[in-house]
Amino acid sequence: MKGQLLATVGRRDLLRLAIAGTAAATTGALIPESAAAAEPTGPANKRKARYQASSAEVKNFYRVNSYPVR
Repeated sequence: MKGQLLATVGRRDLLRLAIAGTAAATTGALIPESAAAAEPTGPANKRKARYQASSAEVKNFYRVNSYPVR
């Protein structure tokens, strides 16, 4: 019995470990590698207009948000 090490783990240490594990798991899931490499970065791409007023998503957004309030 004298050869055993007594390791105590506090609640805060356990919480820090859980948060670090969750952060590491979500970081890998949020940024897929194919999406990050899809668009090259450069001065021409940074200034490119991405908003298109006539796109289906924009039209749907304004259509849905013009519903009457209940």
